[in-house]
Amino acid sequence: MVAKITSRDNSLLRRARAVRDGKIDESIFVEGLRLCEEAVKSGLQIEAVIYSEEIKRKPRAAELIENLTNVCKKVASVSERLLASISYTKTPQGIVVLASRPSSNEENFADKQTALPLLVVMHGINNPVNVGAILRTAEAARATGAIATLNTSDPFSPKALRGAMGSSFRLPIWTSIEYANVLDWCQKHKIKMFCADVNASLAYFDADWKGPCALIVGPESTGLSREEIRAAGDRIKVPMQRDVESLNVSVATGIILYEAARQRGLT
Repeated sequence: MVAKITSRDNSLLRRARAVRDGKIDESIFVEGLRLCEEAVKSGLQIEAVIYSEEIKRKPRAAELIENLTNVCKKVASVSERLLASISYTKTPQGIVVLASRPSSNEENFADKQTALPLLVVMHGINNPVNVGAILRTAEAARATGAIATLNTSDPFSPKALRGAMGSSFRLPIWTSIEYANVLDWCQKHKIKMFCADVNASLAYFDADWKGPCALIVGPESTGLSREEIRAAGDRIKVPMQRDVESLNVSVATGIILYEAARQRGLT
């Protein structure tokens, strides 16, 4: 049954705002037709659906809403004005889904790894747009998983989810882990670690990516520290024109991961 919400103070709207703002750890805020479709296709547990009266008139949206109604007990129709009160974007996307947060612990992550892992480790990346873009690129380049350290932006925040466009729902992700523990885990599983470093002497295409590997990328403004690099392993760089200081971290990650995929015969 679809409820008609007319009050800004409705409990479902309050919960949606709390999830949007990261105040409810077990749930995620998914906004927009395409991303909501990806959430359904990925088999996420849907907790609630809130949509505008206007978007229901579009055939594609109407089909999605009907599918969501079959798998979710909390379905609500609201005005555009009320949807704007919970939207994460300046322009409401017409539909919001609250879903259970995908498992992102060590056990689940390890269970989904292959015999030849290709991982990307995001350390200290605080821009959720970059986190989302890295996840989307990682899946496209056939990486087997992504790790986000404790001080990295949440891969399941609304902005990161929008950047990943569904990859966050499918790619194995391990979050909230200390950097040192990541290194220990990789060493234990015999995964060779490469640190992206603009000052490295080894070009990314001269590195050997054919075995179990992990690419470690650091903060947008400073990169990995000397100590973090020394603790991890080899340094690699993306050669650039002399006047260019650095590449965006998501762009550099994409370039390197596609070279790894090429060497593995995956492209």
